[in-house]
Amino acid sequence: MSGTPVSFDQHPPHGHPSNTGPSTQKSDKPSTASHASDTKPDPTDSAPHPILHGPDGKTGGPLNDAAQGGQSAAPSAGATKLAHLKSKVKSGLRQFPDFPSKGVLFEDIMPIFASHALHTTLIEALELQIAEAFQTQAGEKSEIDVIVGLESRGFLFGPALALRLGAGFVPVRKQGKLPGPCETVTYKKEYGEDVFQMQSDAFKSGQKVVIVDDIIATGGTAAAAGQLVRKLGGTLLGFVFMMELDFLKGREKLDAPAHTLLSGQEESSGDGKGETIDDKLPLGRTKESAEEANRSVTDTGGSLAEGRP
Repeated sequence: MSGTPVSFDQHPPHGHPSNTGPSTQKSDKPSTASHASDTKPDPTDSAPHPILHGPDGKTGGPLNDAAQGGQSAAPSAGATKLAHLKSKVKSGLRQFPDFPSKGVLFEDIMPIFASHALHTTLIEALELQIAEAFQTQAGEKSEIDVIVGLESRGFLFGPALALRLGAGFVPVRKQGKLPGPCETVTYKKEYGEDVFQMQSDAFKSGQKVVIVDDIIATGGTAAAAGQLVRKLGGTLLGFVFMMELDFLKGREKLDAPAHTLLSGQEESSGDGKGETIDDKLPLGRTKESAEEANRSVTDTGGSLAEGRP
């Protein structure tokens, strides 16, 4: 190897375009590729790798689990608060076995409304549930125009919820209960048919609607209410219920998303302890209504105690 120094003309500046003088190595900026592509980022200027570097951009720090496909990020404050409120609402329920007839385990929601604290908790929980389900902001006027409540327990919390959302409230009632021109839908129940009605001018065509009720069982009444909303020209965003009997699969009858605060008791299959569906049925349902859920007949998810289908 020759010991003769290489001239600047023979050895152009090292790598990086900012190096304009002869290479001294100490002062040179680091080279990327020989000729980095215009379409690719310069690795010397790019952000820290989300897996190899911690949030501070340094190696050796806490890794970003979400970037690795590992555990998801911590739940939001709203989700944590909603879970806490759901627990409080559930604590306000009470059960009455063999009411209104033997073989029925009736879930009583009335203590929630008898308590100012629990009633407030319920409305706040429903507001957060709706914010989560329909991308609204709790505590602010939402884009929901109308809350539709089903006769009759939907009337207990529907108006208060509508006030919190900055929406109107419209009832769905049995035939003959509303004055003036009405839209009508006939639906099937366990032992015949029934009729739901809404006043024809209850809301304007195109308004956004959410339907609420205390419970979804086999889904008949909720589905009928959804038909009424569409007949009046409303945009049905979905359904919100306090509770759901999961094993009756009522949401399968609905043509819009359904959201519930609480799940009801599951169907008992008989575990050798002498308990079958005849012994323990949730939320005012009878053995016959559970069996009917598997047929083409629709049940209205109401209460035997009230004479509702």
